[in-house]
Amino acid sequence: MNDQQGSNRNSSGVIAAVSAAVVAVSGGVAWLTLHSSNPPTPTDPSRTLTQPGKSSTAQPGQEQTANIYWLKDNGKNLALAPQPVKIAASQPNQVLEKAFQNLLAGPTEGAESTTIPKGTKLLGLKANNDEIHINLSEDFTSGGGSSSMMGRVGQVVYTATTLNPNAKVYIDVNGKQLDVLGGEGVELEQPLTRENFKKDYPL
Repeated sequence: MNDQQGSNRNSSGVIAAVSAAVVAVSGGVAWLTLHSSNPPTPTDPSRTLTQPGKSSTAQPGQEQTANIYWLKDNGKNLALAPQPVKIAASQPNQVLEKAFQNLLAGPTEGAESTTIPKGTKLLGLKANNDEIHINLSEDFTSGGGSSSMMGRVGQVVYTATTLNPNAKVYIDVNGKQLDVLGGEGVELEQPLTRENFKKDYPL
């Protein structure tokens, strides 16, 4: 009789132990399942989750505004008049090249004019730190009197310095520095800046 009761107690103990083990394993599986389906969000602020196909950093602007300078008659004399244009480029050389292509094509509307001769081509342009080198075709030197020459030099200097108003501008024609412009012999002291143009070459 005692042996039977002892056997029953042992059976009950085994069943209880197995049940406790099953509950523990089930709880562990549930915990793992819950946490594997919901991964913890990173606490490091330098790490961010992004959606596929979307960058976490903003792309740099690929469009800049440049001013192209035309000449406008204000009743007494000519004045340089800026025309802002949007240019799809980010590098200074690219922006200025496109600005000059617009300048050399001539004005399309309004009362603005240009004294840059038709057919003038941009042969080269290099912007380096505070210096801008412009190389134009020989057409740039043809036709017009001294006021026409001053006007076209001003258009080139101001358009070239649209991104950096304090930059120094060097003008070449067919790869040679332009020292004297036109039949009237307008002397250019290079490098040219906006400041010395206003002082030495009044329109």
